[in-house]
Amino acid sequence: MDEVSQIREKIDLVSFISEYLPLKKMGRNFTVVCPFHSEKTPSFVVSPERQIWHCFSCSKGGDAYTFLMEYENIEFGEALRILAKKTGIELRQSEFRKGQSSLKEKLFEINKLSLKFYKYILLEHSAGKPARDYLLEKRKLNKGIIDTFDLGFSPNTQSSLSDYLVKKKGFKPQDLLDAGISIQRNGKLMDFFRNRIIFPLFDHRGNVSGFSGRSLNETDMPKYINTKETPVYHKGSLFFGLNLAKEEIKQKADVIIVEGEFDTISLFMEGIKNVIAIKGTALTEEQVTLISRFSPKATLCLDQDEAGFEATKRSLLNLEKKGLTTNTIVLENAKDPDEAIKKDPIAFKKALKEAVNIYDFLISAYLSQNPKDTIEGKKKITQNLLPLFSQISNEIIKEHYIKKLSTNLDTSIESINREIEKIQKLTQEKIVPQSTDKRPRREILEEYLLSLIIQSPKQKETLEENKKLLKDYKFEVPAFLKILDSLSVYFAKNQNFDNRLFSNYLDSSLQKSFDVCFLYPLPKLDTFEKWSLEAKKVSFELLNLYAKERLKEITDEIKKTEDKESAKALKLKEEFSAVLRLLSQKA
Repeated sequence: MDEVSQIREKIDLVSFISEYLPLKKMGRNFTVVCPFHSEKTPSFVVSPERQIWHCFSCSKGGDAYTFLMEYENIEFGEALRILAKKTGIELRQSEFRKGQSSLKEKLFEINKLSLKFYKYILLEHSAGKPARDYLLEKRKLNKGIIDTFDLGFSPNTQSSLSDYLVKKKGFKPQDLLDAGISIQRNGKLMDFFRNRIIFPLFDHRGNVSGFSGRSLNETDMPKYINTKETPVYHKGSLFFGLNLAKEEIKQKADVIIVEGEFDTISLFMEGIKNVIAIKGTALTEEQVTLISRFSPKATLCLDQDEAGFEATKRSLLNLEKKGLTTNTIVLENAKDPDEAIKKDPIAFKKALKEAVNIYDFLISAYLSQNPKDTIEGKKKITQNLLPLFSQISNEIIKEHYIKKLSTNLDTSIESINREIEKIQKLTQEKIVPQSTDKRPRREILEEYLLSLIIQSPKQKETLEENKKLLKDYKFEVPAFLKILDSLSVYFAKNQNFDNRLFSNYLDSSLQKSFDVCFLYPLPKLDTFEKWSLEAKKVSFELLNLYAKERLKEITDEIKKTEDKESAKALKLKEEFSAVLRLLSQKA
């Protein structure tokens, strides 16, 4: 058995996935809401018996490797190393692996070396003195915090980092362009970041994904620039400081979200360590999905200006979708958290302790901005608040805020609910309805029948009953027929069904279809008689559908035949009569 198989055998998939998702026992399997798409009813199923998982909505599935790769957005090599470490299996690095490096791994390595270069320039080189002075004197940081956050500095030279990585470390110019470390001008390689303080952006696993650079010259625009989008850096999916904050976030069950790197660092210096900064103007769906893995609650502390207020509102929708409780910190006499905590750390910590629920904050904000006793004021207040209220998934919380608003506006709860219903109706009309399963009816039923046979308490009996019924039926999906034939071969030699043993009879190309049917969520059939009856009903419906489709095809072929008494026409008429007899069969 190779290392990959050894690791797969050693991992208990239910325990492993339970570290990421709150699995619930459902019959012989476990289920949960799928993390890979939005849904309310759980479609994600895990089998402890087969050590496989599958989502019946988005069709993703596999084993421990595929789950980790999908969940963490990593490649197989990294998933292999993570699971090897988890199981205690030491990987033997083959010559093939030594000579091969994925693009992502290469970019991570370039970023890691770039970070070391930037840190060296900031802390030890004379070129970093202006940045050191700025951080130590103007920003009041210390060398310990600079080291903790791995801050650096890009010198004001054309290509010092690019030259170092190409000439000293052996990377190709294209590698540096792919990483976003360099740009090309007139055929020459140049450093992307120049004369900027460097903030490394780590993913939650500790890989350096990219960088943010702040200009030392206050007049330079833009003040901040980020690494371009690369295979390892996506601005809308990362936070600054998450690698340092994630354990504190878990412990406190709360994540404080700020806008800037210096906001994060200033709070961290005051002992508030469950803090991270967004890269952008509002939380994206990807960012919310990521933080929901560490905390059920988010506390927003964005800039205290109109842009920060709008970012708070835009962030709310994604936070609500993931069911996170959301609070916000109201700052007095400060434009951002960095300024507030430097002015008065005690006052800031008090404001943090008194953080208000986001909806209370928004109601207060709009009531203070608009006269609630005028028609125009009421209109503006409700136009801003009701679209937000309509998104609240918890009906009890929604009712609480509707009541609060109705009291403040001196209007009925019913009138507010009617307005919310209008908003929801308009929203639904904009969404194109999508069927959960667009496959042909026969394909769906074939999969269901195969699932009933595979999961039957008496597989052999259920198989034989239904294969006999379907002897004249032609399958829409050849893979399902091949699995049924493989089952017949298996039961010719074995009395009882064994998953592992059956795998020897099954072609590898059929494995995925078999896994899906093995995990298929069936209705509750508490006796074998009910199970048998359900399978027969499906078989008869399949026969009925097939017969109707084939009758139409034969009728069309007969119409096209010029000589109605030819051998071909007579053969078609015979088949027509035979298919017609299938329709007379009843469950």
